[in-house]
Amino acid sequence: MAKLAYHDMDLRELRVLDVLLRECSITRTARILETTQPAISKTLRHLREQFSDPLIVRNGHAMQPTARALGMAGQLRALLDAADGLRAEAVTFDASTSDRMFSLLLTDVGMIRFLPPLIVAVAAVAPGISLRAVPLDSRAFELKLETGEADLALGAFPQAAGYLRRQKLFSDGYLSVMRKRHPRLAKARSRAGFLDERHVLITASDTGHAAHGEAQRVLTSEIAPSNILLRVPSFIAGAIVASQTDGVVTLPANLADSIAGPLGLVAFKPPIALPRIEIAQYWHERYHRDPAHRWIRTRTFELFGK
Repeated sequence: MAKLAYHDMDLRELRVLDVLLRECSITRTARILETTQPAISKTLRHLREQFSDPLIVRNGHAMQPTARALGMAGQLRALLDAADGLRAEAVTFDASTSDRMFSLLLTDVGMIRFLPPLIVAVAAVAPGISLRAVPLDSRAFELKLETGEADLALGAFPQAAGYLRRQKLFSDGYLSVMRKRHPRLAKARSRAGFLDERHVLITASDTGHAAHGEAQRVLTSEIAPSNILLRVPSFIAGAIVASQTDGVVTLPANLADSIAGPLGLVAFKPPIALPRIEIAQYWHERYHRDPAHRWIRTRTFELFGK
């Protein structure tokens, strides 16, 4: 009888249940799995029939798992991990013929730094493979890696969960930039001149720039509040503002080197000591042995590892 009761259940439905129990939201589950809310609701109805249990119920405005669902959550996760392990060992990967799409979690800076060279390198050996940039929210990037919504996160994430795999790529410093015709360009290279300028201050945020927090604290402690022209959470926006005003903005060095010329900016080393940023690639243990995943991680390290 047990076999008959579960003969219609498949791993796809169990993955839906796994995300549902973690998110307690049909809307968020649909977004993470890139499907529709009606599709998730239909799967949930079938799962309820299979388990003879509501599995997740409404409690006021929120939803919460039932006792039965909470009791089997650990077994469910172990089952899915085992299935992923079996698949990773059984499936071979030929990059030259693959049409796989890899999803990368990137900040605005990461898109500029990583995507152009990675696209060129991948196209040279695997013309059928495509890349997708996923907007990075540092509050949820671990979940996106765990569920497979993203394959890799590239950047600096000092608060990343300890269970994630990571591999250092390089470290980055800072450069300050000003427009080429700025009236005090030479003077700004000295400490006194730099601190006297009006600054565009990039604020660390939940959209992937948390590693910038320490540099932000140093700049804030050195620059008088009256000399802060603008606070903005985007390095790119800060650079554009500096290119069209007399403001000075301090950026990660790799970004400054990439955009200074096109934006008509001059880059120079800031005359105050700022911490370096450790850039790495992050992925979830579930995909560590997957041949395709190993392939894209290797390409990334070959291009950017130092």
